[in-house]
Amino acid sequence: MAYKRALVTGGAGFIGSHVADALIRRRIKTFVVDDLSTGNKANVNPNAEFVKHSISAPSFPALLKKIKPDVVFHCAAQVNVRTSVLDPVQDARVNVLGTVQLVMHAKAAGVKKIVFSSSGGAMFSDRVKPPYRESQSAEPVSPYGIAKRAGEMYLEFGHAAFGIETVSLRYANVYGPRQNSKGEAGVVAIFASGMLAGKPLVLNGDGKQTRDFVYVGDVVAANMAALKPGMNGIFHIGTGRETSVNTLFKTLKRLTSYKGAEKHAPAALGEVRRSALDASLARKALGWKPSVSLEEGLARTASWLKANG
Repeated sequence: MAYKRALVTGGAGFIGSHVADALIRRRIKTFVVDDLSTGNKANVNPNAEFVKHSISAPSFPALLKKIKPDVVFHCAAQVNVRTSVLDPVQDARVNVLGTVQLVMHAKAAGVKKIVFSSSGGAMFSDRVKPPYRESQSAEPVSPYGIAKRAGEMYLEFGHAAFGIETVSLRYANVYGPRQNSKGEAGVVAIFASGMLAGKPLVLNGDGKQTRDFVYVGDVVAANMAALKPGMNGIFHIGTGRETSVNTLFKTLKRLTSYKGAEKHAPAALGEVRRSALDASLARKALGWKPSVSLEEGLARTASWLKANG
């Protein structure tokens, strides 16, 4: 199936803006809907049609029907785990109700496929040993993870009830150019921008906690692979490798020539100790695998932050 019209929710944000760029490179008519609560209008491709709007607003279904997209890349979200712990109601308002509204009104708008930006790192507890596989039971420990799991289930309902193709991509810890060190709370962006500014930095916990860091360009490639006709389901998008926060800090310190010392603070509530995703199912079904090494990705990110800081 050739998709001619695409909508990217949250398309002024970090991942969404890169997805929109990739769609435009494919010559697909692309619409971006974003309320700019954390997104940046400067991220929006000039060849995309931008509408400032919230996906949880009562008027969103009418907007969806007006745009009439063949495919929706659902990237809009409240993405901060700590914010979700402090205000679960607001997190659910965006991450659950916004997703429900999209799914329930998609068919009437002519949507044939929804590709959902979900989370792999927030989907499992420390009772599960990484790298996590899709076959393992989801045990989210934060409201953010709970909301993302609910989103996946609503998409599965949309597929069963309305025949819409639905793909949920569970990302590992995504990093890269355009990541916001404030609103979107990416640890790579926080560390790298702080180092380039020569600021003192704080590591939560002992720094031995691990994460699976996947470059945004690889995540975009997974989104494009999800356009494969007839494809449905949940797929893990990560490298399968655990990197400690201490190792990440030391690598960025070298890349940015940072001279400052780090301090340690108490571990954050709602965050798991270890995390990594087994992406073998995505490799088999989508033909996807990560291509950018952590060293190369961090160098590209630091370079972008230096130029745009």
